[in-house]
Amino acid sequence: MVGVTSCSQPAQQAPQQATANNSADEVLTATDPLLFVDPLIGTDGKGKTYPGATVPYGMVQLSPDNGRTGWDWIAGYFYPDTIIAGFSHTHLSGTGAGDLYDISFMPLRLPLKREKTDGGPAAGTLVSSFSHQQEQAQAGYYQVYLPDYRVNVELTAGLRTGYQRYRFDEIQAANSAPLIRLDLGYSRNWDKTTASAIRIIDAYSIEGYRYSSGWAPKQKVYFYTKFSKPISSLQWQLACDTEQLQADGSLSTVELSAAAKQQQGVAVALLLQFATAHRDITVRTALSSVSSDNARQNLLAEGEALSFDEVKQQAQQAWRTELSQVQVTASRDNLIQFYTALYHSALAPRVFADSDGRFLGPDGQVHQRTDHTHHDFFSLWDTFRALHPWKTLFNPERNQQQLLSLLDHAEISGLLPVWNFQGNETDMMLGYHAVPVLVDNYLKGHLTSKQPQELGDKILQLAVKSAKQQAFGLQSYQQLGYVPYAERKWNVALTLEYAYDDWAIARLAEHLGKTDIAAEFRARSQNYHQHFDTTTGFMRAKDGAGKFRMPFDPNAYHPEDYCEANAWQYSFFVPHDVPGLIALYGGPAAFTAKLDQMFSTAQLISSQTSASQTSSAQPLPEWISGYIGQYVHGNEPSHHVPYLYQYAGKPAKTQALVRRIMHELYSTKPDGLAGNEDAGQMSAWYLFSALGFYPVDPVSGEYVLGSPEVHQAILQLGNGKQLTVKALNQSPQHLYVKAVTFNGTPVTGFTISHQQLMQGGELIFTMSEQAP
Repeated sequence: MVGVTSCSQPAQQAPQQATANNSADEVLTATDPLLFVDPLIGTDGKGKTYPGATVPYGMVQLSPDNGRTGWDWIAGYFYPDTIIAGFSHTHLSGTGAGDLYDISFMPLRLPLKREKTDGGPAAGTLVSSFSHQQEQAQAGYYQVYLPDYRVNVELTAGLRTGYQRYRFDEIQAANSAPLIRLDLGYSRNWDKTTASAIRIIDAYSIEGYRYSSGWAPKQKVYFYTKFSKPISSLQWQLACDTEQLQADGSLSTVELSAAAKQQQGVAVALLLQFATAHRDITVRTALSSVSSDNARQNLLAEGEALSFDEVKQQAQQAWRTELSQVQVTASRDNLIQFYTALYHSALAPRVFADSDGRFLGPDGQVHQRTDHTHHDFFSLWDTFRALHPWKTLFNPERNQQQLLSLLDHAEISGLLPVWNFQGNETDMMLGYHAVPVLVDNYLKGHLTSKQPQELGDKILQLAVKSAKQQAFGLQSYQQLGYVPYAERKWNVALTLEYAYDDWAIARLAEHLGKTDIAAEFRARSQNYHQHFDTTTGFMRAKDGAGKFRMPFDPNAYHPEDYCEANAWQYSFFVPHDVPGLIALYGGPAAFTAKLDQMFSTAQLISSQTSASQTSSAQPLPEWISGYIGQYVHGNEPSHHVPYLYQYAGKPAKTQALVRRIMHELYSTKPDGLAGNEDAGQMSAWYLFSALGFYPVDPVSGEYVLGSPEVHQAILQLGNGKQLTVKALNQSPQHLYVKAVTFNGTPVTGFTISHQQLMQGGELIFTMSEQAP
């Protein structure tokens, strides 16, 4: 939780172990995890997170927007900015493309302030300045003071609702009546409004919709809003018109009784005026992908009469319950890092179905599920690696709802999703990574059914269907064993990721006794060999005849044979067969030397390009950040790489590296994430690593041991058992693991299984300053 004076120091008094007198290195136990959540972490730098109010897996993400277009404003808000243009109800958490910003409200007063902003209307964007000294961000709550309009704004949220409380200062001035503007035309980045409508129901209620296109091509957001005070007059605005004023500077409005009650258009806006005496106004808004009436039912289902403070209390209690699944003992900074990561990990996937179970499907039609709550926002290229494996430790009921939502998508569209949100398939990124997510959970028992064989067969059938498509380079992949570079960009990455997904299919088929399918896809999982060049020791692009592309520069990010990466970052993406990869390099010593070279070879950076410069000396792409040599932690393809030293018999190198990454590339500052949060993957890497283990191969059911950063963590497992992780002799200098025991028995290898951990008990690391 964040106070008005610091982005990393809780504002309210914590229990005795977390008072302001504690030093950053003092070891504390979190008795109330909310005290250590800072939603401002990730809002600066590359993180692309939003600071506003939501609940765990909530449909609504009510958060401020700065009113600008650009890479830094993908989540609507960028910490270094100094203006706010509104508070919209939908946001993406840490993605690489900007979309949503639906149903944007802004409290105002005369005189109005407009400022030209990138991506804003030609007449300027209505804004107010703000200061971080008058801003708070907590789990489930956000507050900011807008000095240009003398109004304090507070935000909180329910599962499908957003609550705003505007408190206008009392001032003795003409034209000081409170104003609230709803702008359905507000759009930035990839987002574009295509149709909108507002209908005034009565003096307290309005409803409508906003249709838009962007990352998700066909988005429909319906809303129902109820005000705590009556509307006195209004002004309709279409197509970003400026406000109409009288000669004396007052607003030209129409009394509610005489005003038109409905408007439709591409970008409808409505300016509402309230009586001067009504300085404290609560705005309750519910959303739906189905209809405005369903949005109203969502508000009724959560309690239309609830006060702002009651909803805030419920939201924060929901977060307290979610975060209390892990009780951590660590330094103050590590507690803030851990609980903020745990907070971010619970923002996706998120509820998309209404309270009656209806939702907009990928076919553009309304569907209904009554046996589970449908979710979407599956950033699968990112999250199959660690976020979804993290969820297998906790709350199997909710996890199953999310997994069944993947099957819902397939049932409606015919294929498992690649990257879906707002009821749309975006086909963003690559691979068929819904497969390892479903397989991992099925093998761990998180997808249960009265007919488990039938469910397994269904998953296998859908997985094979994804793998035998003809699109996305898969026709060549099936014919040649790889994707040629002339056919598609990201060709090397496609082959390597398809090979991993094929391994997941083989694992499931083997479990189900489908030996022919298992053999077929186990063979396909070996296609990574196709790209390995024994001369250079890199995975390289090939033409249709099997010849490597020339010239070759492993440091280069162009041409794009690798997805958001270069040859260094993808050459180690064989998480399912690390021993086989080591053999390609000629054994553990050569493999270790190549890994060492990865972490010691500098990025070649130039501030500008010219025809005489080599491709590797160009400015780094936006997604290359948080790097140690050629290792890039700010993007996903090499997240598992620090753990590969374990397979080569060099545990000390893994241990030192993961501790270095946690120390250098995560912090409690607003720029405390080294790269895009990517719907929870960046945080999930930290959560696993801070506990001392990581799922290099998510479908294997095994975790590779690292070096824990916490002193102790008590996990309330989803099966009702308790797992305690302890790091004895822990300190920032004690990076190395001298010994590991599980329930008193020495762990002699470098892995521990999910099945073992779910038995509960104690996983104890004995730390040392000396490398083993």
